[in-house]
This record gives sequence, structure tokens and C-alpha cells, in this order.
Amino acid sequence: MKQDKKLISVIVTAYNIEQYLPRCMDSLLAQTYQPMEIILVDDGSGDRTPELCDRYAEGNADIHVIHKENGGPSDARNAGLAIARGDFIGYVDGDDWIEPDMYEAMLTACEEREAQIAICSYRQVGEGAEEIHPTGNILTLSREETLEYYISGDAQYHIYHSVWSKLFDRNVIKDIRFSKGRKSEDIMYTTWALTKASKCVFLDTPYYNYMVDRSGSIMNSRLHERRFRDEIPFWKEQAQYLRSMGMGQLADKAEYQFYRKMLFYYVDFRDRGMKDSGNELMDFLGKEKKEIKRIYQGEYAAPGDKARMKLALSWPEAYYRIVKIYDKFIIPLRQHKD
Repeated sequence: MKQDKKLISVIVTAYNIEQYLPRCMDSLLAQTYQPMEIILVDDGSGDRTPELCDRYAEGNADIHVIHKENGGPSDARNAGLAIARGDFIGYVDGDDWIEPDMYEAMLTACEEREAQIAICSYRQVGEGAEEIHPTGNILTLSREETLEYYISGDAQYHIYHSVWSKLFDRNVIKDIRFSKGRKSEDIMYTTWALTKASKCVFLDTPYYNYMVDRSGSIMNSRLHERRFRDEIPFWKEQAQYLRSMGMGQLADKAEYQFYRKMLFYYVDFRDRGMKDSGNELMDFLGKEKKEIKRIYQGEYAAPGDKARMKLALSWPEAYYRIVKIYDKFIIPLRQHKD
């Protein structure tokens, strides 16, 4: 083996996933790239997950196991980072799995294109999985181009905030840690990392297989807490951070995407029968009305989005009913015509 080959550290978080962990670990052990170390973090599981972690590590010096009290995904990833030795760092959730050539393809792309972060597309698996149409293309992106894709979105080359679709040069993330005790921690971790990388590479191949809602629908109480306690503050923090970095226009676009997302959240709350949560969200948007007006004056704001936001702020009930009529009648009609 060549001594100058980069070491990849893959941090796997595992919590009560005894039925999924073997598939995940087998996919990692089948990777075509070496050298690679696997850091399995058992986050205080109460099932057979700890036993499975130890079993995989037996006789394999490249697998390291950490058993810790439950602290959530952020704390588990930070524990893995503390002992990772790799030149590049990857993350995998223990209930997902990856394609055999994922890390070889991503590291090769980084080295050939002198990029610090590789990003791949992914495949959803399970009920409600979205259909994808990968091109197999590889894009080399500057920091500014990467952030534009990440913040504003792209129909084909979608950069998702989750860290498991990425491979990070250690030098880029050496001072970055996940926010302990909160969900949706990837939002800021990815934002920090992308602002520190001078160049990224996007591989439009679904190397990562992501399990969609394996435990059934999120309970309404958990969803309320996750959105109001974690997601909304993180999205607001993202815009503030970009503005502090002198990226004012990008920060405005981030706020625009955030407010658009809030209207989707409102409809979702109503669909779930969470009217109080929907009302709380509209109260929040009402307090943001002055900033919303400023943001929606940008040239990036679509006329349809302006009309939707205006109606939602003035008459939320009418907005919800119109959205449901559109979904029930207009969308099927357009699909039939296509």
C-alpha cells in the first residue's frame, strides 16, 4: 500500500438501531478505498447495538468503538471527531448505508480538482421517497458558487445541509464542532464548513442511501419542538453568520429561502392537525413582517412567492385553503397534460 495515500475517518452514530447497523457496517467494510478507519459511536443504546458495535470491532484494528451516555447525534459526532486521525472526515448515520465506491470517488474528485469538500447526491429509501434523476456529472465549484447552490437551491444539483452526503478535508473542519443537545445541527456545521473551503466538488451520483422516516411519522409534540427550538433558530443563525462574513446578498437570499420554508411548515402543521403550532408560526412571521417586506423586495424573489406571503400574512386560513385546492385540482391537471 502506498504510504502517501490519505486516511479517511468515517464517524458512524448508532442509537438503538440493531436491525439496521449490520447493513450500514457491511457497506462500509465493502468500500473500495483504503486506508479507512471507522469510528462507531454507540450513543447510550438500550438494545443490542452496543454488542453489535463490539462484534464488528473484534479483530479489526480499523474499527474503533466509543460507548457513551446518550447525548444525541451532535454529541456522538463530536466524540468521534475527538479521536479521528483521518486526513478527510466523513459521516454516516447508522441506519443508512452507502455504495461501495462512495469514498473512493469523493476523495479522487477532491484530489484531482484540488477541492477541500466533496458533496454527492443521495437516494431516499422508504415510504415517501422522492424520485431522482442523477446525471453522473461532476462539478467543480468555487466557494461563492457552492454557497449559492447551497443557499438558493438548484433543481438538479441540490446541496443538502446534512453532513452525511459530504467528505471534508480535516483542515477545513478542524475548529468546527456540532452544537450539542440540538437537532438539525448540520445546518450550521455545513454552513461553517462551506465558507471555509476555497473549492468544492459536487458528484451528481447517489452514493448515499438515506432511510426516510424509518420509525413512522414524527410525533406532533416532537415536530413542534424540533422546528421551533432547533430548525428556526439555526436558519436564522445561518443568515446572521453569512452577514457577519460580509456576504450580505447571500444572507438576504438565505432569509428568503427561510421565509418560503416557513409557509411550507405552516401548511404541514395544518395538515397534521397542529393548528396551534400553525398559529404560533404565523405569529412569528407577523413579528418578522418588516424584515420579510425588505427581503421580498429583492430581485431574486419570485412574483408568486410575493403573492403567497402577502396572503398568508393577511389571511392565513384563506392561504391554507387555496394551497389545498391547488394541490387537489391544479397539480393533477398539469401532470395529466404533461
